[in-house]
Amino acid sequence: MSFDEDVLARAARVRLLLMDVDGVMTDGTYWHVPDGQGGLAEIKAFDSQDGIALQWLRRFGIKAGIISGRFSVATEERARSAGFEHVYMGHVEKVPILDEILERAELGPEAVGYIGDDYTDVVVMHRVGLAIATANAKPEVQAEAHYVTAAPGGHGAVRDAVELLLKAQGRWKEVLEHYEMGLGRR
Repeated sequence: MSFDEDVLARAARVRLLLMDVDGVMTDGTYWHVPDGQGGLAEIKAFDSQDGIALQWLRRFGIKAGIISGRFSVATEERARSAGFEHVYMGHVEKVPILDEILERAELGPEAVGYIGDDYTDVVVMHRVGLAIATANAKPEVQAEAHYVTAAPGGHGAVRDAVELLLKAQGRWKEVLEHYEMGLGRR
């Protein structure tokens, strides 16, 4: 995977990676199944390669978070298990949430990357240092991105974005060495 110099420079500055959920962390599919008490439970599938990439972010001190238009218990648990610092669900209007996160994190927009796939994400993409669209994003969304992942959402798009960040920040070799030396057993 090769990257142009502008994308690498932008990725090198990222200290916080924010993302949408449906279509980014998942393929956008969710199932409603009976919960055994007369209600419905929502089930989503999250990619395991994305999961390990999120562990790498934490290892190297890059914070992560979500801004999602939908509330979901499954998403809440995924965010908790991934150690996300910022979790905002039920927010279609994402710019005020981005502003709040920037203030809380004490970061400028140039230090933030955002992964999106749909029109509601473009306004955030315009306000961060590194705008990333997934391979399954709408063409109009991809056109607004600095980088488009090779993988679609829910199938490694987050992993692609994390690898970009770690390579641009000179940390990729450390990821490989970590496993080579058996440190991944902890």
